Amino acid sequence: MTAPVIPPSPTREEYAADYAAALAANGDESMFSLEEPIGLFVDWMADARGSEPNDANAMALATVDAAGLPDCRIVLLKDVDARGFTFYSNSESAKGEQLATQPAAALLFHWKALRRQVRVRGSIEPVSAAEADAYFASRARESRVGAWVSDQSRPLADRATLESAVARETARFEGQDVPRPARWTGWRLVPESLEFWRDRPFRLHDRLRFERDGDGWSRTRLWP
Repeated sequence: MTAPVIPPSPTREEYAADYAAALAANGDESMFSLEEPIGLFVDWMADARGSEPNDANAMALATVDAAGLPDCRIVLLKDVDARGFTFYSNSESAKGEQLATQPAAALLFHWKALRRQVRVRGSIEPVSAAEADAYFASRARESRVGAWVSDQSRPLADRATLESAVARETARFEGQDVPRPARWTGWRLVPESLEFWRDRPFRLHDRLRFERDGDGWSRTRLWP
């Protein structure tokens, strides 16, 4: 068995060659004087949309099952505002069942091109039916049909079974709008803490943590 090729740590010369670009992207100190985190997150997301090759809104969602075993997968952020971070999926999926029994989660955004990441932790609340309806209606028709097809996270015999189910549901909704299935919904992570991380040479990174403090936020700069 061939051992995986793990990239070595950068040399001093490689760090030095990269220093100017890193300083230009991540050298501004103004973020450490900000009073709230959501505006900073929105700014970083805008930067990511201009730099990432795809899915700048991709995030790792970490949950815990009924036995206390952690689980993690990539999902897409669909909205962010002062209330929190919103995403959608099948409530009967593994993640949906875990969120129902343990309504707390963590998110991780990693923007490789920018060398930045954001960690978010907090409680989970369901979105309203109106919010779920509105977002579902904005999806491509084929994706809406797919929401009726998939028994997400359950065993699937083969690809042909999936394609047969898609054909069946496509025919069932022909000539009419595709409504939202009751099992397809959304959740909002209400943040209790956010940590912003950005790469600096020689692993001397910047870290800034915001924590909920009443109606506002406390702010702490962290050692790398």
